[in-house]
This record gives sequence, C-alpha cells and structure tokens, in this order.
Amino acid sequence: MPAHLHAVRSFAVTDPDSGPYALTSGPDGALWCTLVHSGRIARLTPAGRLQEFALDSPDCGPSLIAAGPDGALWFTRMRDHRIGCITTTGQAHSYALPTPGAGPYGIAAGGDGALWFTQLHADRIGRITTGGEVTEFPLPVQGGFPSAIVAGGDGALWFTLNQAHAIGRVTLGGEITVHPLPTPGAAPVGLTAGPDGALWFTEIGAGRIGRITLDGDVREFTLPDPGCRPHAVTNGPDGALWFTEWGAGRIGRVTIGGQVTEYALPDPASEPHGLAFGTDGALYVALERGGIARLEFT
Repeated sequence: MPAHLHAVRSFAVTDPDSGPYALTSGPDGALWCTLVHSGRIARLTPAGRLQEFALDSPDCGPSLIAAGPDGALWFTRMRDHRIGCITTTGQAHSYALPTPGAGPYGIAAGGDGALWFTQLHADRIGRITTGGEVTEFPLPVQGGFPSAIVAGGDGALWFTLNQAHAIGRVTLGGEITVHPLPTPGAAPVGLTAGPDGALWFTEIGAGRIGRITLDGDVREFTLPDPGCRPHAVTNGPDGALWFTEWGAGRIGRVTIGGQVTEYALPDPASEPHGLAFGTDGALYVALERGGIARLEFT
C-alpha cells in the first residue's frame, strides 16, 4: 500500500540562501545537513532544535555528508578540495587532498574503518583514514564525473559515474569495475544500498530510478514525469526506496517491484536535494531553496 503524506513541517535555516543540500542521520540521533552556499553544517534534533556550525571558509562548498566510524560526521568540501570532519559537539577540522582541483563530492564509510569519497574533476576515488591519511585510485574512464558513493553488501564501495552513464565498483584493495547503463544520457547521481541487497540509483538525465545487483544486472523504472530530475535516493524503513525529484519539487517512493508514488511539496520551486529518515520515523528533506522539511507519513 502506498504511504499517505500526513503532515509537513518546515525548519528554517539562518540564511534562506545558504543552500541545504545533503542529510544524514548522526550517532547522536540528530539529522546533520550541509549548507552548500554558506559553508556551514546544520544539526536538527528530533525535538526540532536547529543549530548551525560555521566552517573555516564560507566558500568551501560542503556537499555530501556521512557518519564516520569514529562517531563524527564526515563531509566533502567540493569548492576548496578538502575533506571535512565535525564532532557531534560542533568541533570541525579538515584535510587537504593531494590532487589539485579534485572536487570531492560523495562520501561514505567503508568496511575497513576509513571514509571513501569521489572526486568529480579528477577521475579518482579517494580513501581517507580518520587520522587524515589519503589514498587515491584512478578510474579507467576519463571525464566520468564520479558522484555519489555507498558501501554495498559485498564489502566493496559502489559509485555513480554521472557523465559516463555508468555505475562503478571499487574493492577495499582499489580494484575498479565499471558497469555501463543501458539508457543513453542516464546521468546517474544518487545511490543507496537497497533492502533487497541491490544498489538503487537515480538517473537525473533520463527521469528513471535504476537498480543494479552485485552481479551487475541492471533494471530501470521510468518515472511518470521524465523531466522530474531525480537526484538523491535513500532506503526507507518501509522496505521501499525514497527519492527527491529536484526538477519538480516532489518526493517519490518506489517499491522493489517498481511501483511508484509521488508526493508534492508545498513549494514546487524548493529544489529538494538530499533526504534521510530520522530516528522518529519521519522523512527529512534538504530544500536548497528553503530549509529542512519534515514529512510524516501514515
């Protein structure tokens, strides 16, 4: 049965132009959000208290964020080419990358106790220990624009190649495999590990949601609006996949069988990007033109 959108609550950030971008659930039970245009990290508690922590550069471009194995939150700084870390009490620091102009974007914790990240402009996958030691692995494709990254059920890290229209896989030893997608111009961005053991991803260029098994078999689900620009995707507590429709101001839900349901946000121009479920069971969405929305379903 499709879920019913019961209530929407909005949480305003200090600067409406700060650009809430990506969300993750932290080890403290709060939601952590990057503010890409103001160089800040926001923390939202289940009780609705929102705090903001300024980083050392307002122009660093904090992008994707993930909980680390050390109890801190780790995030990419796309514009000044650094990897950032912030404790749950708001103490932040960062590490420079060895490759100039790398443009780090996606980040995820690996099974080896390190953080793995993509480099948009350098055609590399990076690995950083919690002590700041960086290793880089060159990709076999050039100009692929590696974007989101996530740990798979096979112990490897999987990532989207937005401009190569492919899904990549890198082992903890650095061995890389690339799986081309069947749809021309798919431009995958968001990626998550699904409840069925497969990886699910958004095709922002084709208006589809894709699924790839650990063996590399791909299946795609066409959305009702091909121009909706699906961006981020996350695994829901209901066993379905939830995603943002950045170009249409909607939230989507797809079952593992491919049944799609869409939910309109109050402001169709809010540009929803990242999303994550909170400890309260609600779905939180980062609105680049707005704040953080809390969606309650029944």
